[in-house]
Amino acid sequence: MSHLTVRSTYQDLVGRINRFPQGAPPADVLYAILKLLFSEREAGLVAELPIKPFTVKDAAARWKMPEAEAERVLDALSDRGILLDTAHRDGGHSYILPPPMAGFFEFSMMRVRDDLDQKLLAELFYQYLNVEEEFIRDLFGKGETRLGRVFVNESAVPPELSLYVLDYERASEVAKTAYAIGVGICYCRHKMQHVGRACDAPQDICLTFNGVASSLVRHGVVRPIDSVECLDLLQQARTRRLVQFGENARAQVNFICNCCGCCCEALLAARRFGFLHPVHTSNFILAIDQAACNGCGKCVEACPVEALALVSANDPKTPRRKAARLDEGACLGCGACVATCPENGLRLTSRPERVITPLNSTHRFVLQAIERGQLQNLIFDNHALASHRAMAAILGVILRLPPIKQAMASRQMRSRYLEKLIARA
Repeated sequence: MSHLTVRSTYQDLVGRINRFPQGAPPADVLYAILKLLFSEREAGLVAELPIKPFTVKDAAARWKMPEAEAERVLDALSDRGILLDTAHRDGGHSYILPPPMAGFFEFSMMRVRDDLDQKLLAELFYQYLNVEEEFIRDLFGKGETRLGRVFVNESAVPPELSLYVLDYERASEVAKTAYAIGVGICYCRHKMQHVGRACDAPQDICLTFNGVASSLVRHGVVRPIDSVECLDLLQQARTRRLVQFGENARAQVNFICNCCGCCCEALLAARRFGFLHPVHTSNFILAIDQAACNGCGKCVEACPVEALALVSANDPKTPRRKAARLDEGACLGCGACVATCPENGLRLTSRPERVITPLNSTHRFVLQAIERGQLQNLIFDNHALASHRAMAAILGVILRLPPIKQAMASRQMRSRYLEKLIARA
């Protein structure tokens, strides 16, 4: 009977996680991961938390315990990167449970810890994310709106196009404008290290910004850095031909990963499952000067998603001559390959249509919820009335959506109120 009770507690936690647009499909290995990260009591408590930010008072009321005890539980979870907290000017805090990715899965491996068997955790993560398929297919292949987007390699953009690179497309601009910056160990390469598959790319290079950085720094999950060190790390990553992708939002970006093709979950998914774009591309795409190409293959080796290949150059004078060919549908527009060409035969050019980036995280969450049929979870959070502020933010996003997305939202909500709002917009 106790076994059934424990399983039921963690099932409740999985149900809570999956009310968010970025969830985690149930599996035996997922339960094993959650048992490492959460005690049975914590699993039961976290299962009752709302999707939107909440205060100590809110948690205490849900948990039916004194506020001082609730605050101790919340801070302990934040110390382990399970929750994120935001400090208020009045000295209070609001908390939120982030999704597994990008979220508490990564945070559990962004520092070396002696309170957790990270080798076992890494092995479980590897099984769940790299061997089994459902989580990665759900994370990177469901809906149109992706979790992340590619930041173009700024040094690879030709001078005549540099004026067309908008501020939000530049990783350097994120670094210069963030009010808090933190750096931690790369979750992907740390995990791969424990299973004997890590490459030699730097690990202490996973960047967080703004609200997420502020919380993770405060609780010792990552170390604080300034914009100068951040810019240096970004340049190191570009020199190592790592792909920089971050949160799919124009404002208040919370993370930028510096990814290799051999360890990164998104880039592995592109090759393993044929996802053309597990993250949104940049607004640029590679162009090859075939006359300059000598077939050395250095660009092919540099491409993290195998968008480049060596094929016959169809040169009757030298039948064995090879040349690089681009699969335009797979190209991320990262520019990691450009500097590898000894003949300067590679350049970035603008895509015919610009990639649309959500304004902020709320905009992205609403889009993802609509596409995945979960909008009602955001609005009727925990079957309780949402705050006027949160409701206004969500409805404001809906009213600015294209007609097709508005119709999808209206069908999911089956709400005359929402239909009237959309009709008036």
